[in-house]
Amino acid sequence: MDTLMNSPQIENAPAMQVGPGDGVSLTEAAARRIVQLAKDEAGDVKLRLAVSGGGCSGFSYGFAFDDAVQADDLVICRDGATLLVDSVSLDVLRGSEVDYVENLVGASFQVRNPNATASCGCGTSFSV
Repeated sequence: MDTLMNSPQIENAPAMQVGPGDGVSLTEAAARRIVQLAKDEAGDVKLRLAVSGGGCSGFSYGFAFDDAVQADDLVICRDGATLLVDSVSLDVLRGSEVDYVENLVGASFQVRNPNATASCGCGTSFSV
């Protein structure tokens, strides 16, 4: 089960208000893969999901490891894995699920975003 929390490492950080279904969730497969990848990194790293402008459809998803939790981050924990989402990205990610999928074509993190009205064939670009 996912645990949503605000950054515990930052004192006096404003509380991010996230209701049921408004946050971002991790599947068990995504959590396992994050834990596995984090072991290969140095230090206590977390996976950050961010949305940026650009890509074929207007926005694109980006994944990167980060060792710093920002005051406006939503922190999602599951099975030892930690996913960070900044408040600006959360606006277009509300209700999304992050999964890790392995198939004949390859393996990747995939975002199932109910707010996306269109997406590119690459799976990393979308519009709202």
